[in-house]
Amino acid sequence: MVVGIIGSGTMGIGIAQVAATSGCDVFLFDANSTQTEKALLNLQKTLDQLVGKQKISLEKSRMIFSRIKCCTELSDFIDCDLVIEAIIENKEIKTKVFQNLEEIVSDQCIISSNTSSISITSLSSELKNPERFIGIHFFNPAPLMPLVEIIPGLLTEKKLARKIYSLMESWGKIPVIAKDVPGFIVNRIARPFYGEALRIAEENIATPEQIDDAMRTLGNFRMGPFELMDLIGIDVNFSVTKTVYTDYFYDPKYKPSLLQQRMAEAKLLGRKTGKGFYDYSENAEKPTPEKDGELYQTIFDRIISMLINEAVEAKRLGIANDEDLELAMQKGVNYPKGLLAWGFEIGYGKISETLQKLYEEYQEERYRQSPLLRGMEN
Repeated sequence: MVVGIIGSGTMGIGIAQVAATSGCDVFLFDANSTQTEKALLNLQKTLDQLVGKQKISLEKSRMIFSRIKCCTELSDFIDCDLVIEAIIENKEIKTKVFQNLEEIVSDQCIISSNTSSISITSLSSELKNPERFIGIHFFNPAPLMPLVEIIPGLLTEKKLARKIYSLMESWGKIPVIAKDVPGFIVNRIARPFYGEALRIAEENIATPEQIDDAMRTLGNFRMGPFELMDLIGIDVNFSVTKTVYTDYFYDPKYKPSLLQQRMAEAKLLGRKTGKGFYDYSENAEKPTPEKDGELYQTIFDRIISMLINEAVEAKRLGIANDEDLELAMQKGVNYPKGLLAWGFEIGYGKISETLQKLYEEYQEERYRQSPLLRGMEN
């Protein structure tokens, strides 16, 4: 199979590595040729490290690298069977690229986007042949994260999602099929992990360090929400939240945080700028949180109840089947358990009670329960 990748940023080169490792010939294009050179240099370093750790042989490393061909023109994609776009999250820019691409590739070529939040239907609507367009959303870093969300739009040919599902399995990935809704599965369901944590910090109920510690110790999450935002990039996380909020017609459940906006404005973006909610400079000491058992339980109950409610609502709306909803959160963002199973374990009655108290306290639609939640009480 011949695969074209548009964009040689972290996601683009990561997807190229995955495809090449699976035996595909890969054409890599970026409007900025300097970025492509840098990406290929970084890939060579990554492959050398894998060889050094005896994860792959030297021969395999050379084979992977040789399968990726750098392009200076989109016209080099003429023989591609599949094209995956991984550029800036801007609908107008993406649409223009797809329209140009349609003039080059064959009618049989599948065109896809790695977008994390833009509607697949809206991206395909300007194309001459929208039936062959689909969302294929990898998670960062693509070579390591197993999950791939496959998102057919309203105009996508019915059998295409299953075809891509099988292809992703052959690439060693764990695919799930999602409805074309804002945020798809993971970025929709995960919003309260960040949003509710930010709300708790904004109201001075607890510090970011305490919130992170509570979620790690009581929830067994690998990283707390503030650590994770620093890793993702506060600006990136904020942008996804704004997109989901806007695309859901300003549903209060997804309302962005003023604290996060101020952090983005100050360019305190996390690890990539050396400072975010934590300081990553060389001699900086990570602050030790003041432990408080009762407060920690309150934090955990609030955030986990919001997450489980979101998963239940996704189930109610048929955004994906139960198995895919559970898989997506475990394999896409490393949650320790599937949220539907977690709700059963805690007790849906307790989740309902926590949300009802929050609703009565704040009088906000943000805390409304999924109509399905009360029926799931056990």
